[in-house]
Amino acid sequence: MRLSFSSRASCREVFDWAYLLEDIGYEGWEIVHEGEQELTHENILLVKDIAETTDLGITLHLPFSDMNLAGLNKNLHQEVMRQMKQALSNAANIVELAVVHPGYLSPYGSQVPEKARMVCVKSLQELAKSGEEHGILIAIENMPEIPMVFGKTPEDILSIIDEAGTENLKMTLDIGHANTTGFVDEFLDGCKDIIAHCHIHDNKGKHDEHLPLGDGNINWKNVFEKLEHFDGFMVTEMKDLDEGKRCVEFLKAIQ
Repeated sequence: MRLSFSSRASCREVFDWAYLLEDIGYEGWEIVHEGEQELTHENILLVKDIAETTDLGITLHLPFSDMNLAGLNKNLHQEVMRQMKQALSNAANIVELAVVHPGYLSPYGSQVPEKARMVCVKSLQELAKSGEEHGILIAIENMPEIPMVFGKTPEDILSIIDEAGTENLKMTLDIGHANTTGFVDEFLDGCKDIIAHCHIHDNKGKHDEHLPLGDGNINWKNVFEKLEHFDGFMVTEMKDLDEGKRCVEFLKAIQ
């Protein structure tokens, strides 16, 4: 199992904590391109130092706050795509994979859902092309049980990737998200050929709580048995390093 760590909340000291990940038991780090982790010119230098002085494999989570790949306001959508492509450009030669959310229905989009879906697919095609230019695989993430979002079911993820029609678009399987929709086994069985990346965190089946592994009701032994031949990163998405340590301890205990 190739474990990686991601956190949106623990970054008060920008990136310093990333040097501790290998000691805890992690082989990778996923940068969340938001807030203090945004890949600015200054931050890129810090990330390159981590990449050069550790053995961590680094992946990228593209920004998602206020970002909608299915947005129908053309000017806003152009800006979203510009920022996404800029993030990929900034991450070139640092990461090999970038996670992206598929988008959601705005109030207008909910009136013309097929039009919004078409924009979502075309946006992913563009990002896949941009990613390919920079040597970065794009991996669309399945979404939790919240209204108006694309990508909550295996069928939706599979059809979006099929419609996009590009080899540079695969899937990030988020087990915690799948638990909130009740499709953990369906994703594991039906999407195994397109899963390139995994996010692992726990919940009690109702809300996207991002609990440490073992604190919710996910059957992790079943998950890891079905992912036995998966060779990508499994990323724990935790609040801080202490929760990251708890995940490592839990995994050791159930192996």
